[in-house]
Amino acid sequence: MTRAAGLDRLAAFLAGAGADYAAARNTDRGPGVEPTTSALSPYLRRRLITEAEVAAAAERAFGDGGAEKFVSEVFWRTYFKGHLETHPSAWTESLALAASDRERLAAEPGLRRTYESAVEGRTGIDGFDDWARELVETGWLHNHARMWFASIWIFTLRLPWALGAEFFLRHLVDGDPASNTLSWRWVAGLHTRGKHYVARAENIRRYTEGRFDPAGLDEYPDALDEAMPPREVALPRSDAVPAGDVALLLHLDDLSPESLPLGAARVVRVGGLLAHAPGASERVRAADAAAMADGLERAAAQFGCAARLVEEGWSGDLPVITAWAPVGPSADALPDACIRIRRGWDEAAWPRSNRGFSRLRSAIPAVLTA
Repeated sequence: MTRAAGLDRLAAFLAGAGADYAAARNTDRGPGVEPTTSALSPYLRRRLITEAEVAAAAERAFGDGGAEKFVSEVFWRTYFKGHLETHPSAWTESLALAASDRERLAAEPGLRRTYESAVEGRTGIDGFDDWARELVETGWLHNHARMWFASIWIFTLRLPWALGAEFFLRHLVDGDPASNTLSWRWVAGLHTRGKHYVARAENIRRYTEGRFDPAGLDEYPDALDEAMPPREVALPRSDAVPAGDVALLLHLDDLSPESLPLGAARVVRVGGLLAHAPGASERVRAADAAAMADGLERAAAQFGCAARLVEEGWSGDLPVITAWAPVGPSADALPDACIRIRRGWDEAAWPRSNRGFSRLRSAIPAVLTA
């Protein structure tokens, strides 16, 4: 899990599946074949490569029109992060719901049996069981399969959505608190109230090219509801960058120190903070560790100073500067005294992400220019 690998993956996508992305992206041909999506999300999630450089590379390769659909999908990741920044309780409430639902598993044998059969791929539902095993064994699922899985989990198996979001975040190598939490809420009909995503056998049959043909799905469910949706809060301001010597703190949400807007700051020391997703699998932890090691190595080369995982007193008396960590484990683990700076991409996009995606989508040309 390195920046070099991410750039190689980007080049392979632009030279291959990228040309047919708009038409083929919803097709899931299964593991072991070239994906119809970019498969860049593990690198984007950790910002080993940035959304700005991926969008720019796509536009160079395909032109504005040819890149439009792919660039729009890149912006969905940005939208989810910006939306969670202005609705942070969606994250904390999902964690609280999952904890409460785990208590239900202990108290309700029927629910526990259904949950265990789901996560172990023993429900008997064609496709769903395969995706459950694929997720655990590989740490990956095609985006369309994630939507089908979440819908079947919620509406056919009647399992709590927060436990499904937790299951995904535990195993996905690209598991992102914002994209994962809000995507599950969207499928359930909570993100856009009353508008849910329903997995239908015909759609699964079509977009898996006949590999799966599930029976017994609830194809006409009602959307979930909640007493009070997450409350919107003001987007916190980015801090001013100080001049002079600083210590730079890297975290798993931004491992591209070479392109941080550091102004007149001089980085003389670099530390790395590993804050994994709750209950992260060994595969996810290994990917996080490899990405952090790569980020620290590049930071040491970029700034000509020592770079290692943080320990007591690592920064000395220097002010500590860090890239903005969006809502999630890294943000929770950052020291209060950190000077947090935002990239221009987020500064332009996040204020437009507080409502539905359409507001940000209409501003994509302005964000790209900014």
